Amino acid sequence: MKFGIFYELQLPKPWGPNDELNLYQNALDQVELADKLGYDYAWEVEHHFLDEYSHSPQPEVFLAAASQRTKNIRMGHGIIQLTTNHPARVAEKIACLDLVSKGRVEFGMGESGSVQELAPFGVDMAEKRAIWEDAVKCIIPMMSKEGWQYDGPYFKFPLRNVTPKPIQQPHPPLWVACSQLETIEMAGRRGIGALGFQFLTSEMAHAWVHAYYNAFVKRQERLCDYQSNCNIAMVSYFMCAETDEEARRRADGITFFQFALAYYSGSRNRERAAPGTVSMWEEYNKWKQANPEAHQKALRGGLIGSPETIRNKLKKFQTSRVDSIILLNQAGKNKHEHICESLELFAKEVMPEFHAQEPEHQAWKQKVLNREIELEEIDTTPHKDRAGVGKGVTIDRLVANG
Repeated sequence: MKFGIFYELQLPKPWGPNDELNLYQNALDQVELADKLGYDYAWEVEHHFLDEYSHSPQPEVFLAAASQRTKNIRMGHGIIQLTTNHPARVAEKIACLDLVSKGRVEFGMGESGSVQELAPFGVDMAEKRAIWEDAVKCIIPMMSKEGWQYDGPYFKFPLRNVTPKPIQQPHPPLWVACSQLETIEMAGRRGIGALGFQFLTSEMAHAWVHAYYNAFVKRQERLCDYQSNCNIAMVSYFMCAETDEEARRRADGITFFQFALAYYSGSRNRERAAPGTVSMWEEYNKWKQANPEAHQKALRGGLIGSPETIRNKLKKFQTSRVDSIILLNQAGKNKHEHICESLELFAKEVMPEFHAQEPEHQAWKQKVLNREIELEEIDTTPHKDRAGVGKGVTIDRLVANG
């Protein structure tokens, strides 16, 4: 099992004059530390106009800066929005980042999740999946072909040579955001790595990992000519401390993350309150004061706890054959020093055991891909409730589900 770290770059109000500066610099320090500690990936999201929840509109800038402070950790677009970026600009951004990072880019793609983000770019929510598919067909050949032209339903591109080209040829590994569970099966069918979110139970993970691998192996229908990437990653809330109680105390930002996510994703088809009229941090604290038991229960989920608690939780998901775990603990007002201590403690006490078992997992995966191992076709119908940091749910529902 591999491990990464994940950034939305959250910044609750009130905002001071240097808060965004400190937010970015602290996150870069954290990625530099993660590289030294042996983490495998650093993933950075692209979002627009989501006050407090995400101040990360240009992930390639952050990742390029991080690449100059690191040596081994891979730089993951988690994700770049194909609905709000022209295909040629996407190909250029990915290639430039691959060059400055010396071939360490993971190309995560997505659609964006709400009218709050899409409307200012003139994108219709109802068409975002079709736009994403058209963009994939347009972008991928740009990374290897000296001349490319495209005439699709959403994008028209005259014959041009898109430069530069990425080091990783014909393109960096492809991933797609899976904020809806059904998208996991779609990712397998398209032959693309699945960037998913935390499952409620190991049984749910088992069912959806099987669905992904079976779609990848038996029903693959790529959108165009690209190299497939068989990987399923699970993003999970994270805070590691010496005791469960201390980890929960340090992880208060996690429940803010859930609250803010529910606020923005709960009303996908309408814009939220006008800028400057709502403090999500204030609204969150009102909710927390009114729901102390729900707040505490939310902190018992995810990978929050002592090394032993986290180890036991990971073992349950390891049996489901998830390829990698992406750890999210830059959330709310979680302190920089606690995030660093968490990364260090996990890397010392937990990560080596699971890293050591990676060769066995890769051998299993190769047998699945070679059809030497046939995975059971599991009915995913009982496992369609969105879990963890999934989209379109309220924090109260998340807590009710444990």
